[in-house]
Amino acid sequence: MKILVIGGGGREHALVWKLASSHRVSKLYCAPGNAGISQLATCVPLAATDLIGLKTFAEQEAVDLTVVGPEAPLALGIADLFRENKLKVFGPTRNAAKIESSKAFAKNLMMRQGIPTAEASTFENVRPALDYLEQCALPIVVKADGLAQGKGVVVARTAQDAKDAVVNVLERRVFGDAGNRVVIEECLEGEELTLMAFADGKTVVPMLAAQDHKRIGEGDTGPNTGGMGAYAPAPLATPALRYAIMRDVLHPAIEGLSRVGSPFYGVLYAGLMVKDGTPYVLEFNVRFGDPETQVVLPLLKTDLADVLEAVVEHRLDQVHLDWSEESSVCVVMASGGYPGTYPSGLPINGLLEAAADDRVSVFHAGTALNGQDVVTAGGRVLGVTAWGSSLRAARDRAYDAGRHVTFEGHYFRTDIAARVLT
Repeated sequence: MKILVIGGGGREHALVWKLASSHRVSKLYCAPGNAGISQLATCVPLAATDLIGLKTFAEQEAVDLTVVGPEAPLALGIADLFRENKLKVFGPTRNAAKIESSKAFAKNLMMRQGIPTAEASTFENVRPALDYLEQCALPIVVKADGLAQGKGVVVARTAQDAKDAVVNVLERRVFGDAGNRVVIEECLEGEELTLMAFADGKTVVPMLAAQDHKRIGEGDTGPNTGGMGAYAPAPLATPALRYAIMRDVLHPAIEGLSRVGSPFYGVLYAGLMVKDGTPYVLEFNVRFGDPETQVVLPLLKTDLADVLEAVVEHRLDQVHLDWSEESSVCVVMASGGYPGTYPSGLPINGLLEAAADDRVSVFHAGTALNGQDVVTAGGRVLGVTAWGSSLRAARDRAYDAGRHVTFEGHYFRTDIAARVLT
């Protein structure tokens, strides 16, 4: 079985790593990939958004299954293009992907389906949006409607911050076309949780719940990032809570998409705020999360290739997901200055030593090759992931491995998973 993975970050490295362990996979490609992925798969110099180039490559190489990692190609319609050309692809159609690519679409779907979420209003013009803010309690959340690489959400603590956020989106156009509309919603307080699920249009099968650390600083302080670390399974996700999420969130979302003619095939990611035991949806994503994938996949015992193929062939009900009873922790090593400006091309040392433990995998998120040297090529550079008999054992192993890795100005949080271990 030949598989092409699209993307070049830590999530894609985790996918390639897991697929490489499948006895069914004879050849792995990744476009564009990174330095770490190149050790497991043939990297193809095609951008994740080069839909025609990717389709042509899949045809020429007789790829049996293409797995889409990032959201951008899905929002552009890569799954539609591949299916029109009789190519098997894991990922939702462009219309189904609107549940991530348009926050207004997602909010409307949730309202119709009765999915618990924050109250919100959508605006296309600055003046009505500013007038609406006058009657809103603080803090308030302001979101650019479209995809903004994780930077389009502002939790405004003051009225001025809220106004500035609206003006930045609608008038200054700091997010381009992603800011054609703005969604203003109430700020929910509680504890965040992620539950991803496989879906084949009808059957929905959840993965292990995870929690990540989005802020750059210790104690969850400072600006938001793409994620500074994660752990799974999350103790917050009791059987009762998981059942409630399936019943009140995931099943209604899948049913709602089918009802509007956009059945969902792929991974539906529910980003949740748990308040007084009730899960409220903060956002939906239409692909594996990052860094959540890095902690969930090491605990999956079922062959991932079997699961992905079952989704594509609409027979997910015939597959049973078997999970390890262990725990997993990922510690992200970032470039100095991230999430602001940061240098690239810095040599990375200690990778072999960090991965010497067979219960550790160092997933490359932002790396490249400079000759034989692995160098930095992004804000989030590595995800040092470890698993063990307990969350504490997994965390200690991840930090022990991470101490071997160095590059100029590197930064990582020292309190990943601490909130559930203290």
